[in-house]
Amino acid sequence: MIEVDLRSRVPIYEQLYENVRKMILQGTLIEDEKIPSVRELASILAINPNTIKKAFKALEKDGYIYSVSGRGNFVNVI
Repeated sequence: MIEVDLRSRVPIYEQLYENVRKMILQGTLIEDEKIPSVRELASILAINPNTIKKAFKALEKDGYIYSVSGRGNFVNVI
């Protein structure tokens, strides 16, 4: 489960990035598994969707996830 500490000095998008990255590296999220959408995570975590988009963009840039237009974001092979 993805957790963020709103009182932490670490920016929320960095916390999201690290949480998802660790879940991928530990095998909690497996290859080609769909991850929750920006809207779903924003609703669950009660944070701004733009913050989640920023984290997802960084994860995609670093090769941890990939996006499929109209279908969502998926775990990439590392």
